[in-house]
Amino acid sequence: MKHIVLFLSAAFAIGCASEGAIGDSCGTAGKTTDECVSGAICTNSSGGKNACRKICTEQKDCATNEACNGVSGSSTKSCQPK
Repeated sequence: MKHIVLFLSAAFAIGCASEGAIGDSCGTAGKTTDECVSGAICTNSSGGKNACRKICTEQKDCATNEACNGVSGSSTKSCQPK
């Protein structure tokens, strides 16, 4: 029984660690549920490093220093640095 509890605890910790916060690096642009927290999407960025960015539908969803633009590999938009 103790081994099962330890296994489940480790699996839970690994599962939670796989979701990146907004601004965290991620692997594949266009992935919403696999790599980033809810409400964010893995977004392509200049320099080849992708990052989790807030999902948006229009410019007012983003900060003034961000633009609501399309994400490669999806039909979703995210708040991207200008």
